[in-house]
Amino acid sequence: MGEPIGNITRGTTNPNRLRRVDRWMLWRYEDLLRRNTHSLVVDLGFGATSITTLEMAARLRTKYADLEFVGLEIDPERVKVANQSAQPHIGFQLGGFEIPTTQKPLIIRAFNVLRQYDESEVTKHWAMMQSRLAPNGRIIEGTCDEIGRRATWIELDNLRPLTLSLGLRLHGLGDPSEGAERLPKILIHRNTRGNRIHAFLQDLSRSWDSHSGYRVFGPNQRWRAAVNSLRDSWSIVNKQHREGELTIEWSAIAPD
Repeated sequence: MGEPIGNITRGTTNPNRLRRVDRWMLWRYEDLLRRNTHSLVVDLGFGATSITTLEMAARLRTKYADLEFVGLEIDPERVKVANQSAQPHIGFQLGGFEIPTTQKPLIIRAFNVLRQYDESEVTKHWAMMQSRLAPNGRIIEGTCDEIGRRATWIELDNLRPLTLSLGLRLHGLGDPSEGAERLPKILIHRNTRGNRIHAFLQDLSRSWDSHSGYRVFGPNQRWRAAVNSLRDSWSIVNKQHREGELTIEWSAIAPD
């Protein structure tokens, strides 16, 4: 086996940091996981500790107990430490974007990884991961702040990006566009006038402001009203918008 492909990242991680994307996977991949039993889920770049891999496994296995999980890191010391918490259905091994697992994964989660690379490198690393997916597999590539209050992620299949999702902590949120500071690398420099991602975030902010009267009912009701009002002009995918979550078709916000 050759050297892992990628760079050692900062490895910053915290308990519950990726709770929003874990919860989203349970909603988004209900049919996928039910149809594909005994599948592998990969946590690429799990970081300095094994906590995010362990938490993802615990959450997904509450409904899909036959899933297997592998955490990948290109830092041998991190792998050594993580393997101290390995379990029969959760393992850790050396690896990068080449995804050197024996079984092709149904899902690859790569969070807070590509944000630390140059934008010009993103699509080639996407392609490498896509080449390793199982049929009908999915990649979740995204970023979040240190404790998971603001997160965004791109969903890809074997061929192309499919959706962009936002997950925001609504309590104390001033403006949904605050999530822009955590956009994935492929979008972070496109949040400027004339780009579709900028137009979408501006519309979301205006809708949030225009539904300020819903504050008396709580931030979740305000969020639902704000998102629902965008349906005629933007390709919103999800019908439920609990706790600041939103998924939109990639084609609606993709860079030119």
